[in-house]
Amino acid sequence: MGVVLFDGVAYGMLLFLMAVGLSITMGLMNFVNLAHGSFAVLGGYAAAVLMNQAGLPFWAALAAAFAIAALIGALLEFVFIRRLYRAHPLDQVLLSIGVVFVSIAALTYFFGPSMLPFHLPPELQGQFSVGDVQLSRYRGFLIVAGVLVLALLLLALGRTRYGAMVRAAVDNQRVAGGTGIHVQRLFFLTFSLGCGLAGLGGALSLGMLGLEPSFPLKYMVYFLIVVCVGGAGTVTGPFAAALLVGIVDVAGKYYLPETGAFLIYVFMIAMLLLRPNGIVPKKGIA
Repeated sequence: MGVVLFDGVAYGMLLFLMAVGLSITMGLMNFVNLAHGSFAVLGGYAAAVLMNQAGLPFWAALAAAFAIAALIGALLEFVFIRRLYRAHPLDQVLLSIGVVFVSIAALTYFFGPSMLPFHLPPELQGQFSVGDVQLSRYRGFLIVAGVLVLALLLLALGRTRYGAMVRAAVDNQRVAGGTGIHVQRLFFLTFSLGCGLAGLGGALSLGMLGLEPSFPLKYMVYFLIVVCVGGAGTVTGPFAAALLVGIVDVAGKYYLPETGAFLIYVFMIAMLLLRPNGIVPKKGIA
């Protein structure tokens, strides 16, 4: 039971890292971005290529994955996405799902349909003991990384000028603009940050989930569940939802493997019935 709980928490941390950016961008911009998983897979592929072909260390590859996903997200925001902020949600869905299929086709063309090889650094390989239980070092690292990212986001959004501007724009974009906040620039930076976090999560998923070109479609539903159940526009809500989804999914696959992903959808329906506005309803970014 201890191993199942530990693995579920680690899996939940991965989902949180990849989905929290979607929560922030949806909460701030009201933009339906189904392409969020594409930034995760791009970050993961960038990290794997840099490690396998350029010999970049694991830790530097994580930073590069964040930066590359953020830069690509910034480019897409500047060229396409900002034109659709006030468009109908269907237009936003069509654009973002188009990005998903383009990314899948491009990655398949350049890297093939199979998973990329990946090797963990020696310090993250193997297991460590907690009493009589053997636990994965890498999964322990994922838990620490998830908690660290949560703390940094809460600090940045709650204690900095940037965070104050984000909260103001979430509450009322028109009033925020009237006080001198450059809302479009804020959208640009926030969208880039969300994409960078997705890229970081994608790079970290190499050691647990593996990456293949179809990753954005395969995990799209999980990202949306985390954001909807947790509460779009919040940070702590998706964190709690990701932990619950991770534990339920891992426990279901361990104890009831014949149900597949059925338990996740039961969990989602139950949570939305109990908390239709999310675990943490949006009251600004928090």
